[in-house]
Order: sequence, then C-alpha cells, then structure tokens
Amino acid sequence: MIKRRKSKEITIGNVKIGNNNPISVQSMCNTDTRNIEQTITQIKELAGAGCELVRLAVLNSDAADAIKELVKLSPIPLIADIHFDYRLAIQCINNGISALRLNPGNIGKRENIEKVVNLAKQQNIPIRIGVNAGSLEKDLLEKDITLSEKMVESAMRHIKILEELDFDLIKVSLKSSDVMTTIDAYKLISEKIDYPLHLGVTEAGTLKGGLIKSSIGLGALLSEGIGDTIRVSLTENPIEEVFAGFEILKSLKLRQKGVNFISCPTCGRTQIDLISLAKQVENRFKNLDKNITIATMGCAVNGPGEARHADFGIAGGINEGYIFKKGEVIAKVPEADLLDKLEEIIQKSYE
Repeated sequence: MIKRRKSKEITIGNVKIGNNNPISVQSMCNTDTRNIEQTITQIKELAGAGCELVRLAVLNSDAADAIKELVKLSPIPLIADIHFDYRLAIQCINNGISALRLNPGNIGKRENIEKVVNLAKQQNIPIRIGVNAGSLEKDLLEKDITLSEKMVESAMRHIKILEELDFDLIKVSLKSSDVMTTIDAYKLISEKIDYPLHLGVTEAGTLKGGLIKSSIGLGALLSEGIGDTIRVSLTENPIEEVFAGFEILKSLKLRQKGVNFISCPTCGRTQIDLISLAKQVENRFKNLDKNITIATMGCAVNGPGEARHADFGIAGGINEGYIFKKGEVIAKVPEADLLDKLEEIIQKSYE
C-alpha cells in the first residue's frame, strides 16, 4: 500500500484534490477554444473516457469569452491556461472557470497580480503554478545549480507572491521533457511545500515513446506517494492520455476505476490470433466501469490457471476458445463468438 504525501486540500469544481482524495486524471483540449462546438465535443469525449479535469488554452479575449458557454455545457470542471495577460484570467474567472493555470511572475505588475489573486480568492478559484523547464527566468538559467533546482526555485518565487497576498488555493507542477529532471524537481519541492502537486512529463512525445517516459516519470513519483493530479502528455488524441493515466494509477493500485486488462505475450503454443483478440477485448470493455480484471490468454491448457486471479477471461484454442471465471472454464465457444459470449457472461454476473 503506497503511503501518500500529505498535502492541503483544494477543490476544483466538484473535484477534491490533495489530502488523500483520489488522484485525479486530467487532460487538455487540442481544439481552438473559440470554437465552442468542437471544444465541447472533445470535452464530452474526454469526460466519457473518465477524464476528471480539462484544461483549455486561453490565448485571447475571444477564447476567454467562449469560456462562459463552455462552462455551462461541460460535464466536468474546466481550467484556463493563461500566460502574460492578467485580463484574460479576470475574464475567465468572471465567466465561471473552475481554476487557473498561470505563473504570477509572468503576468506583469504587482498590481495586476493582485487583481487576479483577489478575484480568485473571492470566488474560491484555485491557481496552478505551472513551471516548465523550457521557460525559466533568465537569472535562474544563469545560476550554477541543477535544472531541477532552478525549477524548484522558480516555483517557490511564484508561491511566495501568492502567499504574500494571503492566497493558498495553490497547486504546483514542475515539468520537464527529461524524465530524471522531472523526478528530481518534484522530489525536491515535495519536501518544501504541502500544496497539492500536479504531475507530468512535458513534451513526452508520441504514443509509444511518450507512454514510456510518462510511465517511468509518473510511476516513480506516485510509487513514493508524490502526486495529487496527473496528466500524461502525448502527441496524440487526448483520450489516449486519459486511458494511460488510469492505467498508470491502476498498476500502482492507486485507483481502481474501470477494467484491469491483462494478456499473455504470446508464444509458439498460441493457436489463435491473440494480438488481435487482446485488442478487441480491450476495446469492447474499455468503457465498462467495473473494478474487475479481464484476461486474454493464448493457451487453452495453461491460460486459465496462469490467470486464475482474473475475474473473467478468454483462453485461445484452434479456431475456438474457452471462457473462464476465476480460473475455472465455464464455456467453450467458436472463435467468432468469443467476445459476444464473454460480454453476455459478464453482464449476467452483474444483473
């Protein structure tokens, strides 16, 4: 059992973060925020995949205007991502946004920061301080310390600004495209503050490479109890980010939302197209919100026994397969009917 780092609790919309609340999975729309129809379609797709928080890029006043309608239509809380222009932050708060992602130090004069923070305080709008290794302050870049230390120092500067304004609805992220830099930065700051931490390896890459980097980076931190929200950043449909996020959490037994899929790696004994079958099983049951394990095994002789811990499973034969439950074979089915029969059995088990 992983012992979570103790952190303050904040609330974004209806999602509680920190203080041993479930680790939340979030993503970010890649649509033009000004296009309300496209953006809300993607938000609803993400929510349908289990996403709990969605961040939106707010590049100008038109995008901030769109926030008002998007908030009304969205089934989950929205976070506005803002850089440099404090007026956009104010506009988004007035339009009902649930949280902000910004760095106080890059939105101008102290009086402008105060305007944003005072309004956020009045409306109970949390602010995520998002430090990125690629956009640190010039004076920090020139310091003779590690990149991780520079990131932490940058975050502490921004935190100090908010604390001086008596604001503590804070979440912090320190992202780098380098996995070890990311891990080191989060470990360092976790010892300095008790604010919730949002984890991510930024610019991780495309699906395969990005999943590996994110799994290593987030997995290493989560296994030590560090992290309260996560985003798996991928150059891919953001729905894949949500799926990956939950898979990482499930593998560490930090969340049990949805099905846990297992399958054997195939070998010379396999007499069925196991790779295709495993993908079909995953696709068929990916939206089943049951805390169960479904196995897809290639060998009818050893498969059920090897996966006896699975709640349900398929073991392949020659042009046929066996449905098993807790290691016991309960049906022999032609290959073409395996998925339908498995679904029927699972549904009857929960009627």
